Amino acid sequence: MAITSFYFLCFFTILLMVYYSIPRRFQWGFLLLCSVAYCLSAGQWALILYPLASVGVCHTGTRFLSNTPAGEEKKRRGILLVTALVNIGILFVLKYVNFLINTVDGVVYLLGGPENVISAVDFLVPLGVSFYTFSLLGYVFDVYYGLAVHQENGLKLALYGLYFPNLVSGPILKYREHAEQFFEPHAFDYRQVARGLQRMAWGFFKKLVISERLGVLVNTVYGDYEGYPGAYIWVATACYAFQLYTDFSGCMDIVLGLSESLGIILPENFQTPFFSKSVAEYWRRWHITLGVWMKDYVFYPLLRSKLFTDLNRSFRNKFGKKRGKQYATFAAMFVLWLTVGVWHGGDWKFVIGSGLLHWLYIVAEELLAPPCARVMERLHIRAEGRFVAAVRILRTFFLVCIGDLFFRAASVGDAFSMLRWAVSVWNPHVLWDGGLLQLGLDGIEMGVAVLSLLLLWTVSLAGRKGPVRDRIGQKPLPVRWMIWYALLFAVILLGYYGPGYSAAEFIYQGF
Repeated sequence: MAITSFYFLCFFTILLMVYYSIPRRFQWGFLLLCSVAYCLSAGQWALILYPLASVGVCHTGTRFLSNTPAGEEKKRRGILLVTALVNIGILFVLKYVNFLINTVDGVVYLLGGPENVISAVDFLVPLGVSFYTFSLLGYVFDVYYGLAVHQENGLKLALYGLYFPNLVSGPILKYREHAEQFFEPHAFDYRQVARGLQRMAWGFFKKLVISERLGVLVNTVYGDYEGYPGAYIWVATACYAFQLYTDFSGCMDIVLGLSESLGIILPENFQTPFFSKSVAEYWRRWHITLGVWMKDYVFYPLLRSKLFTDLNRSFRNKFGKKRGKQYATFAAMFVLWLTVGVWHGGDWKFVIGSGLLHWLYIVAEELLAPPCARVMERLHIRAEGRFVAAVRILRTFFLVCIGDLFFRAASVGDAFSMLRWAVSVWNPHVLWDGGLLQLGLDGIEMGVAVLSLLLLWTVSLAGRKGPVRDRIGQKPLPVRWMIWYALLFAVILLGYYGPGYSAAEFIYQGF
């Protein structure tokens, strides 16, 4: 039951009415029942055993941690290690066994052996396995570090882990910051419910009007890149960047708006990432909760580990204090970005496109920043000027698009082939001679896509000065209603429901 489907809207409407009608002390239990029902509707009933097993393991592990004195550090580390490994093991078996098998087969083949030495295994994967696993692991780590207390009620921990809006595409939660509001009573608040529904409408606009429409063009080119070389590939790749953003952030708007209408405020996952002036800044604005999780539970613990402490000392002795520390940080960042890439999926195209390529970008930015600053100073170019800022934004967008090309391509080999076809054919004339109208969108559809992107850009720009909903809320009542009804009818009338549309698919729900 996809959150953009008619059936989900019916489900949510009934949920909302019942949620605010029952006694408040039962609200969290009702949400748990709804979350279980949603999980059961998303696939075979047995798949719910995976998240329930993860909840059970984490609940048991944190109980042992809370009952183990702080002085018994070796025992506490053992409990933490077993709890984490079991959860990561479940995730690995479901998502990465085939990745390991294919990698081994590839190495054997390169060494002259036969193909398909090991047969792939098909697993049915529960909805949101990466998201709930990371949220639950963060809870376990926080209990270990003393930042959170053990949740005695296993059903409440199950609600935190299985909260159904979160299972589609996140965000990844921190127990110590967000869990308590799941269990608190929530009185009906018209303004809060209205604001939640408004945000949901904007999410539907992003997903159905922009993302689905751009997806037609992207699928055409990526499905036959040899037939659409040169400028076609560059246009499709740029469109894919916007398709991915409107799909993922649109899903977040729906999820966060739905939760807001229930009185539950979830963390933001995006902050106008395409206005970033560097790749590092881009990742502080894109999939924010994943970045925060990775820094808190992978990067910083890695830097504090004995291995990297010794590495830091060795690099300082060899390269000097400042440069040695920088090189040790780069080494830890390599592990971080490798983890980010693997998290996105069991395929080398994800490891490169969402991981190691971005590590390379950030390292290059760090190393080239001082000489670039000296050159700009000698040329009397203002580093903070608007022109330089625009160039840096366009450069960042271009670099991100290269990563997105790997992310979207069928394989790493196809990604390199697409790059070759993109640079080897010079055909800019397709931008103005109607060539783009051969990609599945006619003139009207293309016009809707362009105008929708301009609206998105305008709203994103205005949102940098504060929530746009707040400013709309200050308008006279007729103006407010006119704006929200216009958005609603835009979704209904302009939403793309043509061939290839699937209400069940969000790009990030597979991660």
